Amino acid sequence: MQNKGYLKLNKMYKNSLEAGILKLNSKVSLAPMAGVTDAAFRQIVRELSPDCLLTTEMLSSEAVLWNKEQSILHCEDFEHPVAYQLSGHKPDIMAKAAKKILSRADMIDINMGCPVNKIVKNQDGSALMKNPQLAFDIVRAVKDVIDVPLSVKFRLGWDNNSKNYVEFGKLMQDAGADMITLHARTRSQMYSGKADWAAIKELTDEVSIPVFANGDINSTQDAIECQKLSNCSGVAIGRGIIGDPGLIARIEHYFKTGEILSEPSLNERIDILIKHFEREIFYRSEPHAVRFMRKFHSHYIRNIRGAAAYRDRLVKIPTFDEILKVYEEIRQNA
Repeated sequence: MQNKGYLKLNKMYKNSLEAGILKLNSKVSLAPMAGVTDAAFRQIVRELSPDCLLTTEMLSSEAVLWNKEQSILHCEDFEHPVAYQLSGHKPDIMAKAAKKILSRADMIDINMGCPVNKIVKNQDGSALMKNPQLAFDIVRAVKDVIDVPLSVKFRLGWDNNSKNYVEFGKLMQDAGADMITLHARTRSQMYSGKADWAAIKELTDEVSIPVFANGDINSTQDAIECQKLSNCSGVAIGRGIIGDPGLIARIEHYFKTGEILSEPSLNERIDILIKHFEREIFYRSEPHAVRFMRKFHSHYIRNIRGAAAYRDRLVKIPTFDEILKVYEEIRQNA
C-alpha cells in the first residue's frame, strides 16, 4: 500500500500541518479522554474551533473488532478532522480494528500513554513503553493497513528510572508514525506533579516528524511557555479543557495572531455548559445525561464563591430543568 500518511510542517502556511491528503489548519489538538471526549463534547469544541484536530475517547481494539464499541464510534460529519484512538497490545488485532474504523477516521492514534491500572494490567497503554519491540510491531502492523496518517501518544517512560521517551519516539518514527504526542510525565506519576515540558525538547531535537506536547496546558499562557520550552510542533489539550471547551480556540487564536484573548466569564461558561448538557441529553436521554454530567459541574463553576456547596446540590438533582434553575441562581448570585 502506498504510504499517504506523512506529516510535515507546511512551509506555506506556518500555522498548518500537512498530513498527506489531510491538511490541519491548526497547531492545537483535543487530547483523548475517556468519559470526556465523546461526540457531544467534541461537537462543542468544534463549534468554537473549526480547525483543531479532535480525538475520540480511547477505543479498545478488541471491543471495536467484536462490535462492542458501536455507540462510542459515533461521529457527525461536521466534527472532522477527527483522530480515532485505539488501545491494545496485539498487533494483528490492532491492525484489524484500525482497518474496521478507517472509513470514519482522518487519523488513527495509538494509545501508549494511558496510566490507569485496568489498562496497563492488560499490557496496554503506557505498559507498552516497557516493551518497545512490541510497540514497534503494533505501529508497523497498523501502518501497513491504513492510508491515513498514524500518530502515537506516550509518556516519558514507566518511571523515573526508566525514562526512554527519546529512544521510544525514534522507534515509533522508524515504525511508520507520522506524528507523536508526548505527555511529559512518567506512568508512575499518573497525573501528579508537574509536566516536564523542557524534556520534550530532547525528543523534538531527535525526530523529524511533528511532536505535540501534552500535560498541564490549562491556559494560553501555559501553551506559550510549553511551546517555548519544548520547541513542539503543536500542543494537545487534555484536562485543561474540561469546563472550558473554548480553551483550544483561544490558544489557536494566539498562535495565529499573537493576541491573548480573555478567559470566558461565568455567564459564558454556563451558556456553554447548557449546550453541552443538551447535546448529552440528545445522545444519552435525560436520566443518563444527568448522571453523566455530574462530573462536569465543578469544572464549569470553579473559582466562584460557594462552588463546593453548589456542586453538592447539583449532583443530587434528578432533572435537567431543576439543574437549570440552580445555574440561574448561580448567575444571579455571582
